[in-house]
Amino acid sequence: MSDAAVRLGYLAETVRLLYPGSGSPRAYTVLPHAAVPRRLAPRRWWHLGSQVVVPVEGSIAAHLSEIFHRPVETVLHVRPALRANRKPILEARADGRRLAFVKIGDSARARELITTEAAALRRLAGLPLSTIATPSVLHHGDWRGLSVLALSPLPVRRGRVPEPLLLAAVKEIAGTGGARPAWHGDLAPWNICRSRDGRLLVWDWERYEVGVPYGFDAVHHFFQRALRRMEPPVAARACVAGAVRLLAPLGLSAATARQTALRYLIALADRHAADGHAPLGPPESWLNPAVDHEELLT
Repeated sequence: MSDAAVRLGYLAETVRLLYPGSGSPRAYTVLPHAAVPRRLAPRRWWHLGSQVVVPVEGSIAAHLSEIFHRPVETVLHVRPALRANRKPILEARADGRRLAFVKIGDSARARELITTEAAALRRLAGLPLSTIATPSVLHHGDWRGLSVLALSPLPVRRGRVPEPLLLAAVKEIAGTGGARPAWHGDLAPWNICRSRDGRLLVWDWERYEVGVPYGFDAVHHFFQRALRRMEPPVAARACVAGAVRLLAPLGLSAATARQTALRYLIALADRHAADGHAPLGPPESWLNPAVDHEELLT
């Protein structure tokens, strides 16, 4: 099945979930078009994409209008369906500007991730952070049996993040755990960008965790970038081979750096197993070749 077909199938499920009922119909458009479905937005006269009519009364748009005390339009992101942490993501818009990004917990796992993110962001909001900037929790509640998390939008910009800024962010995030290092959990290139004031904007805190080996975020960032140009087994071996250079600026010894990389890869495989998802293939195909010839972890 093609990516477009998978996305459109998931879109149909999501529309039924978030726009139930039959009252107050409104036309939306699949953008840019059905062959490359990426967004479902309120239809404008210049739209050429496929039209979808959805009810507004009793919908998530009506609920968000109550939360924000103003008429809200929603733009639904048409996401790939085959993801362990899949969930509906919307933009809430009013008066021509984006008010919030809204995550919908439509499964037990998605609700758990949303709860983790809300708690993490509230914790971070109370800390004197200087290197990173995070979204604010605007609303966290329930609607029709679904979890709803509305977050303030960040001014995302494109461009490579300088390595010194990334390492400073890794240090600051680890410090949020106090005596027990914390990690963001998914400090991948698509979840960060440099702000105009020089800080690092960081979003998607669903995997935030305290009490992990220092440096996990740096290794994760390296590994996710490597996966863009290498097969998983090669990327995993590169992760271990490059650990010493990667983690030396964080003050880790060569032995500790290699051990940290190995522990990270094992933790990632455990995450995938817990999610019931194997985006990199079975662990024996990508993890084992990277760890089999290393010393046993203690």
